[in-house]
Amino acid sequence: MKKVITVGVFDYFHLGHLRLFENAKKLGDYLIVAVQDGDCILKTKPNANVLYSTEQRIELVRALRVVDEVITYRDVDKILPAVDFDVFAIGGDQTHEGFQRAVKWCEENGKEVVRLPRTPVICSSAIKSRLDAERK
Repeated sequence: MKKVITVGVFDYFHLGHLRLFENAKKLGDYLIVAVQDGDCILKTKPNANVLYSTEQRIELVRALRVVDEVITYRDVDKILPAVDFDVFAIGGDQTHEGFQRAVKWCEENGKEVVRLPRTPVICSSAIKSRLDAERK
């Protein structure tokens, strides 16, 4: 069985997230989604305004038929060595230092890395900005 893992915050859940999961699942037989622990989000996204708790985001992701398993993580480069997987599927925007270390670890340990394209004009930042503008 070929296992695929993808990681992210998955707050302000939207069509782009669903498409990421669907495209990641096409790369294997079993999809693991790692949801970042809320306490660690500000480490990589200092201006983040998190809508849902870690537990709520896990529940949302777990409810999707395309997802086989949901886990949490604090640092992307530290969770990968602890998980049994074959393919690391990441979005094109996931490029910070933790992801760079994670990709390097995958390359050194025989894991395939696949960068999946973003869904055009759909992103959490745009949704947050639109909501903030409507509140004003």
